[in-house]
Amino acid sequence: MKPHHQKVTVIAPARLHMGFIDLSGALGRHFGSIGMALEQIHTRVEVSYAETLTVNGLCADRVAKALSRLCRRLQLPESLRVDVIAAIPEHIGLGSGTQLSLALGAALNAFYALNLSVRDIAHLTERGARSGIGIGAFEAGGLVVDGGRGPDTVTPPILAQIAVPESWRFILVFDTRGQGLHGEQEVSAFRKLPPFPRREAERLAYLLLMQAMPAIAERNLTAFGEVITELQNSVGRHFAPVQGGVFASREVAQTMAWLQAQGAVAIGQTSWGPTGFCALPDPQRAAHLLSELQRHFASHYLEFQVVSARNSGADIIRH
Repeated sequence: MKPHHQKVTVIAPARLHMGFIDLSGALGRHFGSIGMALEQIHTRVEVSYAETLTVNGLCADRVAKALSRLCRRLQLPESLRVDVIAAIPEHIGLGSGTQLSLALGAALNAFYALNLSVRDIAHLTERGARSGIGIGAFEAGGLVVDGGRGPDTVTPPILAQIAVPESWRFILVFDTRGQGLHGEQEVSAFRKLPPFPRREAERLAYLLLMQAMPAIAERNLTAFGEVITELQNSVGRHFAPVQGGVFASREVAQTMAWLQAQGAVAIGQTSWGPTGFCALPDPQRAAHLLSELQRHFASHYLEFQVVSARNSGADIIRH
């Protein structure tokens, strides 16, 4: 098969996973998630022709294995050069695995004009086992709500995709010493957890549908943030036995409590962490709190970053 372009560049956004809606599975569907795409953190891959498979840049071994597997499934030649210019950090709750898989698949799709959808690529790369937030972020960005997995689900369906106000800012708190649960650890953790109460799942779904989603549509950060904090506390308490507390990192937990006392809202941990997040109404307030964070909590293992939401999906550039 011949390439249709000299080079294809794909830029895939990181995402916040803001929590699961229904861990009870009482209606026959499991999980369901809320999250959003981020603007400042991304994975960027460039694909062009080479006589043999050549991978340069970040996480080269991982990319080479993933690309070889994808080429076999699609029956494509491995006559490719791949340059990984930027990569979302692995296993800290920002969706690195899904975005890398989708970026590689989308690059091959455009390079060879395969006419695959993002859903096709997610299925081929076995993404979306529990959450559809990363897939939704790649497709169109914004705030994403997915419907979890039912008996016939291939990839979790997106139920809502809402633009996030451009003025809103999110502070990320990184604990550089560790990673969140992933792979077999994550699967094992879900097995060990007790049943999630149906009544609590019903309450969270009600708050999401009738408070959080209308609030973001009406640009009401306080009302939106109340639901995210409540959902995070509920799910965090459920996960506490396998991750060591509502937050995976004690230092991140202390920092998030301080941020909440300063007026930040939507307090939580993305996915299994250890990264924490919170929301502020504008860049000025976020910049002020970032400065205060660096003064109060600076250490060799805590780092902070201000980011904004991304209201569009991945960039796919054909050269």
